[in-house]
Amino acid sequence: MFIAETFRNLRRIREIIQVLIKYGFEDIITNSTLRNFVSEKRRLNWIKKGEDKPVFAYTRWERIRMAAEELGPTFIKFAQVLSNRPDMLPEPLIKELEKLQNHVPPFSSDIAIKIIETETGKKIEDLFDEFNPVPIASASIGQVHKAKLKTGVEVVIKVQRPDIRDIIDRDMSILKEAVKRADRYLKKQGILNAADIVRVFERSMHKELDYLNEARNIERFRNTYQYEKKLYVAKVYKKLSTNKILIIEYVSGCKISDVKQLKEWGLNPHKVVENGMHLYLSQIFEQGFFHADPHPGNVLVRKDGVICLIDFGMVGQLMPKDKSAFAGMFISLARQDAKGMASNMKKLAIKEQITDIKALQYDLQELIEDYATLDVSESSIAEMTTAMQKVMMDHTIIAPPSVFLIFRAFAILEGIGKQMHPNFNTYDFIKPYGRKIIEEQFKPENIFNEVSNRVTQITSLLNSLPYEFKDILEKIRRGKIHIEVEHQGYGYLLKKMDEITARIILTMLVVALVIGSSITMLAKFPADQYTTKWIPGIPYISLCGILTACGLTLILFYIILRRRVYK
Repeated sequence: MFIAETFRNLRRIREIIQVLIKYGFEDIITNSTLRNFVSEKRRLNWIKKGEDKPVFAYTRWERIRMAAEELGPTFIKFAQVLSNRPDMLPEPLIKELEKLQNHVPPFSSDIAIKIIETETGKKIEDLFDEFNPVPIASASIGQVHKAKLKTGVEVVIKVQRPDIRDIIDRDMSILKEAVKRADRYLKKQGILNAADIVRVFERSMHKELDYLNEARNIERFRNTYQYEKKLYVAKVYKKLSTNKILIIEYVSGCKISDVKQLKEWGLNPHKVVENGMHLYLSQIFEQGFFHADPHPGNVLVRKDGVICLIDFGMVGQLMPKDKSAFAGMFISLARQDAKGMASNMKKLAIKEQITDIKALQYDLQELIEDYATLDVSESSIAEMTTAMQKVMMDHTIIAPPSVFLIFRAFAILEGIGKQMHPNFNTYDFIKPYGRKIIEEQFKPENIFNEVSNRVTQITSLLNSLPYEFKDILEKIRRGKIHIEVEHQGYGYLLKKMDEITARIILTMLVVALVIGSSITMLAKFPADQYTTKWIPGIPYISLCGILTACGLTLILFYIILRRRVYK
C-alpha cells in the first residue's frame, strides 16, 4: 500500500515538473533539488499545446496562471486563494490569478446519487419528491443539483466530488515538499514566506472541504440577520447535511446586476444597490463577520426587493481592534492625515518590518494626494486599495487575511454600483460606518473595558515578576542558565562547504593513488606473476591504482561540470 502510494506521488511529481518545464519554469527545477525527479536528457517543449504561439511570448505571470489551470483543482484553488493576498504576491501576478475560473466538467449523476445515499443513509426517493440529475452548477470541489423535499420545499444539494480529498491531500503533501526543496530559489525571487503561504492555503482548503463549516456560517448569518427585512439568508438543512453534502433552501431571484429584470419587477436599481452596500458594510463594521465573495452570482434580489446572499464557503472575520484600525485608515484618508493612516496601518498588522516610519508616511501622503481629492467620476476604491496594498507590501506589513477579502469585495461592489448607479461613490458609504466605530471607542463603557484590561495585564505582570526573577536567580546559582544562539542563513554556506570538502577528499584520493601506484612501479618484485603481461614491468597493483584514480578523476570532472550546467 505504502509503495503504491509512493509510486503515485512520484508519478504526480513528475507530471507537475513536466508542466512547469512546459511553461518555461525550468529555472525553478534546475535551481532546486526538484531536478532529481526528471531526466537530464529531457528537452523543453516551448510550444503551448494546440497553439503556434511560443510559451515565452506570454509574460511570466500569464505562464504561472496557465500552469495552475493545467495542474488541476488543487493548484487552481491555491491560485484563487493567493489572488486574495496582495501582501504576499506582486500585483501583476494577482491580476492574472484573478482570471482563473472553476470551469470543471460535472461528474456522473449516478455517482452524485450514490454519494448522497451513502452520506445520509437513505434512498434518494425517500429523501426527495423530485431530484434533477442534471447539475445546475459545477466546480473543482463539487457540483450542485436541484431537488424538492418531501415537505414540498425546493432545495439545492452541493455534492463533493468523489476522492477530491485524497487528490488534494496528495497534492498538498507534494506542494509542501516542493516549496521546501525550492525555498532558497523562491527567496531569491522575493517570496520570503512560501511555507507560510502553503500553510494558510491548507487551512483554507480543509475548511472548504468540510461542508458543515459552510452550514455553520449560514446558521450564524441567519441568526444575526433574522430581524433584518432587507436581507434574507436561505435556510440550511443541517440534519440532512454532512461534510460531503450540503442541503440548502432554494432561493429564486435575479442577479443584483440584472438592471432590466429589476425594472420589470418595478424595483429601483439605485435603491437596490444602496441597500446592498449598506448591508455589506454593516457586516464588516458592525458584526465583524462578513460574506467574502459578493460577486453578482452570489447576491440575488427577489421580486419584493429583498437581497439574498448565497454561497457562504468563503467568509471573513475582523476582531474588534482590527475593525477600529481598519476604519481609522479610511477616516485618516478622508482627513488627509498620513501620520494617522500609518499609525492605524501599523495597529492593523499581524507582523510588520517597518524600518522607516517616515518613509511609510511619505508613501501614504502620496497615495492621499492621488486619490483623496478626486471627484466621484474619477475616484475608484479598487485603484486606491491596490495602491494601499502596494504600500503594505513595500514596507512588509502583513495584515489579517480578512482585510484583503474586504478590499476585493469593495472592488466587486464598486463595479456593480457604478454599473447601476451613475453617482455611486464607495467612500460616501464607508465614512459613516468609520466615524461610528471611532466614536464607539470613546464611549464610557468601552474606555472602562480598555482600562480594565490594561490594569489586569499590569497586575498579572507585577504578580508574576517576583517568581520569575527568583526562578532566574535560582538557575544562575545552580549554573543551569542555557543560552541558545540560532544561526540563520548559514544553511547554504554549510552545504557548499560539504560539497567543497567532498571534492577535496576525492582529489586527495586521486593524488594518493597516483603517487602510490608510481612508487610501486619502482619496486622490484621477485616473480613475473606480479607484473602485467600487456605492459611489461608494470605491477598489477600499480595498474589497479592508476585505473581507480582515472575513474575517480572522471567522477570529479562530472560533478564539477554538472554543477556549472545547473548554475
